[in-house]
Amino acid sequence: MPRLFYSILFYLAIPVILVRLLWRVSKNPSYAGRWVERFGFVPRIPIDQKVIWIHSVSVGEALASVPLIKALQERYPTYRCLVTCMTPTGSEQIKTIFLKSVEHCYLPYDTPDAVSRFFKRVHPFLCIIMETELWPNMINGCDKRDIPVILANGRLSLSSAKGYKKFSYLVRPMMRQLSWVAAQSGDDALRFSQLGVNKEALSVTGNIKFDLIIDETLREKSTILLREWRGPESRPIILAASTHRGEDEIILEAFAEIKSKLASVLLVLVPRHPERFNQVEALCLSNGMKVGRRSSGSIEPSLDVLLGDTMGELISFFGSCDIAFVGGSLVPTGGHNIIEPAAWGAPILSGPHLFNFTEASELLVRSGGMIICESAQGLADSCIQILKDDELRSKMGASSLRIADENRGALNRLLELVDQAILR
Repeated sequence: MPRLFYSILFYLAIPVILVRLLWRVSKNPSYAGRWVERFGFVPRIPIDQKVIWIHSVSVGEALASVPLIKALQERYPTYRCLVTCMTPTGSEQIKTIFLKSVEHCYLPYDTPDAVSRFFKRVHPFLCIIMETELWPNMINGCDKRDIPVILANGRLSLSSAKGYKKFSYLVRPMMRQLSWVAAQSGDDALRFSQLGVNKEALSVTGNIKFDLIIDETLREKSTILLREWRGPESRPIILAASTHRGEDEIILEAFAEIKSKLASVLLVLVPRHPERFNQVEALCLSNGMKVGRRSSGSIEPSLDVLLGDTMGELISFFGSCDIAFVGGSLVPTGGHNIIEPAAWGAPILSGPHLFNFTEASELLVRSGGMIICESAQGLADSCIQILKDDELRSKMGASSLRIADENRGALNRLLELVDQAILR
């Protein structure tokens, strides 16, 4: 009965959802395409093809799933991987990284008819959901069709758990239908258990994002970028990655302070959402900064700010900077992937809002690889201190890299669960 009531409410909300989608199209035209997929009319996969379905809601989850998908392709070459997401930016990442080696579509809205159409067209053998993207009708559809569901890299913050508990009558049956939950930490596992996940279905596997592989091609690209960005003055590079509305103002205030104390420095500023590129450029100009765009392909030595307005390059940017600030953390978004700069051995700065990366942030702060900055002044002071002290910068980078290396292994533990599901 709770799921029926939920489904009715979802149907009633469809007009509002469509209006919101139209509003998003006005901000980001990439939302205009493939609407039919959101209602379950996805490309068909031949019925004789065994499908492993991986759902990654957006960019962060899509990037985190890359090592897993590549391992599945190598481990199960006779299976076809279907990768779904919810956003155009996530879709672009999937298509750029995997080209035609995977099937890809948007995940449909969680209405019974859309879910049914989706299953009839793709008939998955196994479902792997990255992190915490759970939909009651979709999970129930898997359960009815005897499709095992693995929640991979599962994380559940305290605030999210409290939100789920308010709807326990709907959430608890859904949680009991999960075949396995591969939690990032013991705290995550405890919260999943409290929400109804069967204890025998729970495992603590660690964070798969630590299993990031930086290949030689990526290292060569980062080396070239760093040489170009430093220029003839060998200026230091500060990267501000995945920033949100409200953060850019703080970062630019801090950067003005940094510029007043250091003769030459470049800020590489990468907004999280493409629709904000023009807004952030205008903000930089209004602050008196000389701005260039990464998409132009060239950089002038006189630039103050280089706007990262391309897709799929951020991972290489982390290897092309002296300090990496990771956004979504000066505003209460919960932070973004602090493990990527750690894998490059970069000194890391962050704001205080890190509930999406609680365990990783604690490890990095305790090791000395990351500093938490509460304000523009704190951010400026930390940058100036690190850039002026070669020994401190080296120690921070070595510490962040050590944490990244010491915490690898979640992928292999997750693949063991996948083996159990496929060979059941």
